[in-house]
Amino acid sequence: MQQDNDQAKGLSSRMPDAFVILFFVVALATLLTHLLPAGYFELEEVTQNINGQTQVRQLIRPDSFRFAQDSQGQAGLFDAKGSQGFLNYAFEGMVSGDKWGAAVGVVAFILIVGGAFGIIMQTGAVNNGILALINRTRRADRLILPLMFLLFSLGGAVFGMGEEAIAFCIVLTPLVIAMGYNAITAVLITYIATQIGFATSWMNPFSVAIAQGIADVPLMSGSGYRMVLWAVFTLCGMLFTLRYAARVKANPAASLSQSADNYFRAQQQAQLSNHFSKADAAILLSLLAGILWVLWGVTFHQYYIPQIASQFFAMGIAAAFIAVLAGRMTLNQASQAFQQGAKDLLPAALIVGMAKGIVLILGGDNATTPSVLNTLLHYVGSGMSSVSESVSALFMLGFQSLFNFFIASGSGQAALTMPLMAPLSDLVGVSRQTAVLAFQLGDGLTNIIIPTSASLIGCLGVARIDWAVWARFAWKPMLALMAMAASAMLIAVTIGYQ
Repeated sequence: MQQDNDQAKGLSSRMPDAFVILFFVVALATLLTHLLPAGYFELEEVTQNINGQTQVRQLIRPDSFRFAQDSQGQAGLFDAKGSQGFLNYAFEGMVSGDKWGAAVGVVAFILIVGGAFGIIMQTGAVNNGILALINRTRRADRLILPLMFLLFSLGGAVFGMGEEAIAFCIVLTPLVIAMGYNAITAVLITYIATQIGFATSWMNPFSVAIAQGIADVPLMSGSGYRMVLWAVFTLCGMLFTLRYAARVKANPAASLSQSADNYFRAQQQAQLSNHFSKADAAILLSLLAGILWVLWGVTFHQYYIPQIASQFFAMGIAAAFIAVLAGRMTLNQASQAFQQGAKDLLPAALIVGMAKGIVLILGGDNATTPSVLNTLLHYVGSGMSSVSESVSALFMLGFQSLFNFFIASGSGQAALTMPLMAPLSDLVGVSRQTAVLAFQLGDGLTNIIIPTSASLIGCLGVARIDWAVWARFAWKPMLALMAMAASAMLIAVTIGYQ
């Protein structure tokens, strides 16, 4: 067992770090800006009837691609104005966007949520509650694991849960480890479940509705086939998770995340009280109330990054207030716990910002601004015009999967690719509904492994799992899911999915 552990550590140490991978991807992107000319599209106003309301959208005109003049779009080594220089990618990526999304909004979200849960975890209430639950319900894991996987998959399917999984991963990771499993299992039942639901959703307003609206397909149409896919993918994901969890529990030395597992076990031992007290109950009830508040806000009021970050910050303040009154910590200790929690997630926040730098080097994701990203999109679309229906469907899936590395946002990817993929599907004989499905599966499933996904990096950060370690684990189930996705695309072509 010790030999297996040493071997796993040795292999992990030889894997390139996520920062190293991103550095060379940015270098490749910089090279591409000198090998490919930048291009742009023109927009046109399209009037659509969505849910009984007439809306005017600005969509890309498929035949409007033009190359930019001269060397526009080329990225140099350094730009003193702070735009496309190779050495600018880290800073420019970190400060890009706004509070509603990548990168600066997600970076702030990760740090604030990490700090808030640093306070909550430092009180010891979560660990005491977990151990008290396990002592009273010895077989709770048989219910908790499949139930959590199902609920998070539903969350991804119904309202596109993504970044929200980070906070739940913080809570559930110590619970899962206390039950005898590992940190990877916690990521499986939270984030991976949400992405399976996201990829096979029949009603997600942040992916399906946007893509169908752009493709001029009736909203929420084709739900029957998608529901079947959701059930099949969720069941397969759940069975894989339960099988893996049982194997790790039987042989803890086989865990690839032993460093994270040992950290949480040591933390539980250090913070364990003699009994589950009223202070523990009060802190956990405030945490439960806060989580219900988040779910209510997301479901009924479309709360997003700014509101959710504020809600979790409020949870941290409430936990600190109760712990101070109970004599468990001082105000200074609460402040230190917040700082430590944010520090623990700093690498994840940095990766999110640097990953955004890749898109900036390629010229940005604005269809009307000359960029190499637009040129790549044009070349791919042109290359699909002379292949069969089945090959076209698989090509669409592969393209959306690769494109997701650069535009990890579901709504952003839909806005950029669907105006081209939808009319292209008409030319090659593939239904627009199938083109939307290719976007869904390619976008959602690749979020499981790409280091440019803010949600994935956030979840791995709170679970204390290096991306390189995760990649060693995730590539096999990722291939299996992509094979299932390819089969789903071929079936869609065969049945004439509409």
